[in-house]
Amino acid sequence: MPLENPRRASVIGDVITQLEAMVVSGEWPVGTRIPPEPELVTALGVGRNSIREAVRALAHSGMLEVRQGTGTWVRADSGLGAALERYVRRADARHVLEVRRGLEREAARLAATHRTAEELAGLVAALGRQHDLAGAGDRDGFVRGDLEFHRLVVAAAHNPVLGELLDHLGGALATAIEVTVDAQQAAGVAAFTVHTDLVEAISARDADAAGAASDALLDELLAVLDGAP
Repeated sequence: MPLENPRRASVIGDVITQLEAMVVSGEWPVGTRIPPEPELVTALGVGRNSIREAVRALAHSGMLEVRQGTGTWVRADSGLGAALERYVRRADARHVLEVRRGLEREAARLAATHRTAEELAGLVAALGRQHDLAGAGDRDGFVRGDLEFHRLVVAAAHNPVLGELLDHLGGALATAIEVTVDAQQAAGVAAFTVHTDLVEAISARDADAAGAASDALLDELLAVLDGAP
């Protein structure tokens, strides 16, 4: 394989950096189509081949997706997120949830230390909504609310790296919550004890208790997932 001209490679690398920055900054949000090739050529002042190779590289990383006939779309807002998404899609749900257990524990501990009064109020409100949704028998709403509850805990941890990792491990959590809700509905019960313990520990700024409550919550999900048909 012949080596590329360093100057050309430098141009392509610069284009990759600039396109990636547009995605990471949110200028091009996930799920939107990026500007067409002629616009990028004009905006960046480079040739079509440089644009195409840069797009190809970002598509290979999973950040962009080239759709024949409709253009190029943003698939993930970071290279890490794209790599995790690809891997998680192939992984066993239980294995992913086991990894989440450790990360969620740390998020809960950090949330107990760093949460603001507003974030605590958000968690209390989310827990209240879960009670209402369970009482109304709204299964899909309950699942969405449970996922939102977990996101609020992670947000209160104030660690963007941890948040990024957990966000891309969300599929296994959603599956476990759905199975748990179905099992509870079949038994005619809706358990909130562990969620309540977690909110109380975060409220008290008790990191050890928050970590233990998070472990108990994920252990419950793992147990139900293991028992799923």
